[in-house]
Amino acid sequence: MKAIVCTKYGPPDVLQLKEVEKPTPKDNEVLIKIHATAVVAGDCEIRSLKFPILWRLFIQIRFGFTKPRKKY
Repeated sequence: MKAIVCTKYGPPDVLQLKEVEKPTPKDNEVLIKIHATAVVAGDCEIRSLKFPILWRLFIQIRFGFTKPRKKY
């Protein structure tokens, strides 16, 4: 399956289209096929980390310090 992968914080150039393995749902989960999605301003702001230092600290605690925890 193809996915846009974010391996580090920064401008849109850090996003890469890669082939990743299809997730396997657990017993109590369902796999849903998505045809389209939207990118909103908040997604771009979190990726770029353009926040005041205190907000940036809280965001990095939640999403990862040096790079995003979840790549896609």
